Amino acid sequence: MASKLKLKPLGGRVIVEPIEQEDITAGGIILPDTAKEKPQEGKILAAGPGDRNEKGERVPMDLKAGDRVLFAKYSGTEVKMDGRKLLIMRESDILAIVES
Repeated sequence: MASKLKLKPLGGRVIVEPIEQEDITAGGIILPDTAKEKPQEGKILAAGPGDRNEKGERVPMDLKAGDRVLFAKYSGTEVKMDGRKLLIMRESDILAIVES
């Protein structure tokens, strides 16, 4: 990532850069954009400070920038920034952290 991210998520939201699937299947078939599944894996670029509980206390998030995550297929709000497609979504839309 060459430039600094100009978005700062609020509350319990994160900014995710989706990781696109391969253009070629294992059998060598080239997939057009229309046939590709919507990405469900991505990298967290930024995480908000967390939501507040009933007492007004900040609840820290389990996610941090750099985490590789799986998310629900149609979750998040898509935004374009510096020619990249990014997703802004709630922490609750993240299904799992991919550990290496």
